[in-house]
Amino acid sequence: MKTFSRTLHGYNPDEVNKFLDEIISQVEKIIESNKQKTKEIEKLQEELSKIKPDEDSIRKAKKFDELSSTLNKAIVMAEETGEHIRRVAREERDLMLEEAKKNASIIVSDALRRSEKIEYESALLKKNIEIFKRKLRANLEEQLKMVDDIENIK
Repeated sequence: MKTFSRTLHGYNPDEVNKFLDEIISQVEKIIESNKQKTKEIEKLQEELSKIKPDEDSIRKAKKFDELSSTLNKAIVMAEETGEHIRRVAREERDLMLEEAKKNASIIVSDALRRSEKIEYESALLKKNIEIFKRKLRANLEEQLKMVDDIENIK
């Protein structure tokens, strides 16, 4: 079974597409080979029909019929396999896209949550700085008042 590396959005699409291209290419080669063999069988059957049948010819014809049947079954199987591979690939692609969308949504939500938290903490820090400045100013003014009071005592 082929395994694919994972990316941020699921499986690596290039690897999956390359694998699917290889499978499709192999299936198309099998189908083309089967078509050629089917044509060859048809040609041989045509030649057989022109020959006066004897036991050996009849036996060969039956053998060719069996071979033709086997090749037709192989063609059907190859076509079914190709369609199955395409269907599985589409389903996997859809799942990968859905997973990527979910992951993206989670990442965006998390980023928004962290951004809101940072904004809240920033506003709280600004408020605390203003409170500190007011208290410091009040303390300094009180101390200056005490200094003035000490000077008036002299």
